[in-house]
Amino acid sequence: MPRIDNEKFYKSAIEMFGTTAKGVNWHSKEYQKIRFDMILALLPKKLNKFSLIDAGCGFGDLYIYLDKKNKLPKIYTGIDSLLDMYSIASEKTGQEIILADITRDKLPEADYYICSGAMNVLKKFETHLFIRNCYEASKIGFVFNILHGDKDSETYNYFTRTSIKKIASDLNVKDIVFKDEYIKDDITVGFYK
Repeated sequence: MPRIDNEKFYKSAIEMFGTTAKGVNWHSKEYQKIRFDMILALLPKKLNKFSLIDAGCGFGDLYIYLDKKNKLPKIYTGIDSLLDMYSIASEKTGQEIILADITRDKLPEADYYICSGAMNVLKKFETHLFIRNCYEASKIGFVFNILHGDKDSETYNYFTRTSIKKIASDLNVKDIVFKDEYIKDDITVGFYK
C-alpha cells in the first residue's frame, strides 16, 4: 500500500490542473524540466541506439520532452499503475504504455530504466522494490530522481545518500552516480551495471 491513496492523490491533481506538470503533482513545469535534464545528464548523449522504459511515466511528459530535444531513444515504453495515466500517456505519446504495478509485476527488459518522481509517495519498502525491479530489468542501468534528505513526512518519501548507497550495495550496483544541488531536497541517481 502506498503512503497515501495514489489514485486519489493524482486524480485530484488532474481534476485541479489537467494534464499539466502540476497535474502529476510537480511543483511546476520548470522543476519538471530540470529533473528531466538531470536524468538526461546521466544517460548517453545519443539515445537512438538504446531502449528506454519510463517507470511511472505519468502523462508521458518525458517522451514529449525527449522528442522536443531530438533525443528520442530507439524504443520508448512507459509504465504506469494508474489507468488515467496509462490512457493519457498512450494518447499523448502514441508509444507503448504498459499498465502495471512496478513493485509487484514482472517488468520487460530494456537497456535503461528511468523514473522521475514516481517513487516520492511510496513507502520505503515499496521504493526498495521499485528500484530493485527496475534495476534488475535494465541491461545497462537505472536512472532516477527522488526526494533527498532525512525529513519525516506523512505524504512524501525522502532518502539520504547513505540510504541510497545501502540499496546500491544490496543490489550489487557496479557504479553509482549522484547529481544534486539543482533543486532543494531532490537528487538524481544513476545505478549502472
